[in-house]
Amino acid sequence: MDMYNNGGPEVSIRSLKKDSMKFVLTNTDLSVANALRRIMIAEVPTMAIDMVEIETNSTVLTDEFIAHRLGMIPLTSFDVDRIQYTRDCTCSHYCPNCSVELHLHVKVTVDYEEMNDPNVDKTRQVTSMDLISVDDSVRPVSDDKLHPILIVKMRPGQELKLKCVAKKGVAKEHAKWSPVYGVAFEYDPYNKLRHSHYWIEEDEKLEWGVSANAAEETPVDPNEPFDYNAKPEKFYIELETSGCMKPEDVVLRAMTIMQDKLGGLQIKLDDEFKEDTQRWGY
Repeated sequence: MDMYNNGGPEVSIRSLKKDSMKFVLTNTDLSVANALRRIMIAEVPTMAIDMVEIETNSTVLTDEFIAHRLGMIPLTSFDVDRIQYTRDCTCSHYCPNCSVELHLHVKVTVDYEEMNDPNVDKTRQVTSMDLISVDDSVRPVSDDKLHPILIVKMRPGQELKLKCVAKKGVAKEHAKWSPVYGVAFEYDPYNKLRHSHYWIEEDEKLEWGVSANAAEETPVDPNEPFDYNAKPEKFYIELETSGCMKPEDVVLRAMTIMQDKLGGLQIKLDDEFKEDTQRWGY
């Protein structure tokens, strides 16, 4: 039976955790599976710090260095759909409809006794936990089991005061908007289709072992003739999020974006066909 006429694509979830997901995609083409991977990486919108206004900075790091670090801190984006893109907003600069403000103000002060006590650590670590958001739905990603993201280390007498503006965007504009740290993508673990060429020193099996996904497929029969018409049937996909979104939400949003793209393409092609029909009379 033709796999492309068997009820459409199917998804089988193998593992679902707080910040990662493994699933198998079947009954679709390699180009569609790869398109889904690329959309998850580069076209699912999230929130990220896009502008930093620094009022006071007496730390050892320059303004530009701190601004870059702030921009790469992942922000929770579970409710990102209610935020407009800046290009679609009617405001002149930024407003609550298209942005969220975050503030940070840290000043390190110690008393005389602490200053002269060698056993007291006078270094203050400024982390993502020091960023205060005016909107609880958009805040730095944090987990009690993990250390917060370090921004800068400060000593007594130093001060850092700034305001951040987080905006909605996608990773094809800048990597800071990517909802995932990475997306692993594999098909044909036994290389039956011969899409991969190996550099072999002595023994192919020892140097190029198969992945765990091979357990779900039939091993290669050395006596079986090569099928030039064979196509990939299973695509093993694994993604790890930055914590800004749930992994299942990233996948579902990517599928919706793909459907919208294909729908827009279909409408455009239909319009072109109608214009040609009217023009040439066929």
